[in-house]
Amino acid sequence: MRKALLTLLVILTFGAFGQDVEGTFIGTRILNGHSVETLKKGALEFKIMHRFGDIAGPDGGVQQFFGFDNAADIRFAFEYGITDKIMVGIGRSKGTGAPYRSLVDGFIKYRFLTQNKERGIPFTMALLGASTITYMKASDDSTSVQSFPKFAHRLAYVTQLHIARKFGERVSIALIPTYVHRNFVAQNDVNGLFALGGGFNFKFTKEMGMLFEYYHVFSEPGLRPDNFNSLSAGFEYTTNGHNFKIVWTNARGFNETQFIPYTYSDWTLGQFRLGFSISRTF
Repeated sequence: MRKALLTLLVILTFGAFGQDVEGTFIGTRILNGHSVETLKKGALEFKIMHRFGDIAGPDGGVQQFFGFDNAADIRFAFEYGITDKIMVGIGRSKGTGAPYRSLVDGFIKYRFLTQNKERGIPFTMALLGASTITYMKASDDSTSVQSFPKFAHRLAYVTQLHIARKFGERVSIALIPTYVHRNFVAQNDVNGLFALGGGFNFKFTKEMGMLFEYYHVFSEPGLRPDNFNSLSAGFEYTTNGHNFKIVWTNARGFNETQFIPYTYSDWTLGQFRLGFSISRTF
């Protein structure tokens, strides 16, 4: 009897936890933005992200070697798994200068629900809270957003709910309701912005796949006339603790507080760029 009970307990234990769907996305980022994934407890990840200049358009072409002569932005970061479901990170970006340079970012992400077939949980869900601060020299032009009358004007914040589902072994889709708040903006802008992000992942194998990412910003007609929505496509490959992504995007900057409100490039005019990211997990 005791042996039978022990066998039943083992079956129930593995049944309850063994059906969690893992690897909805391969890495903790889709392309520019976060994914629903978190690092394992105790895992430390070093990340390098790079974006070149425009491939075509007035700032691209052969004279700029299709963007390779210019660096739109560069980011270095360390990220750490506190538990299997909670991770934090800190990074530094060069900044695009439109409008900010010299950026430091930090975030915390909590995956509070995991897709599980046996328990009837259809989605994986996570909450993200992040912030950026610029330490660039303030402008003498009091009408510029770079003048920073108060220290708080250097800060911006983002809150996201990540909702993702994995369909079989190859296809994953994510919806990402987002709120971005900036403490200081131009007259033709608003402090708070709502956006809806979307991500798509198709895996050729467990280690290789293609990705798409789009963020639609909701704002009043006539406001922010020079802004475009961030649209990105990419390819990724993972092996031996490394994750490598090649990205084509019209966004210049990193972090949701940058590429969501400050994308000024139009894909239809050739104003998109090549980029890459490399992650190493220890």
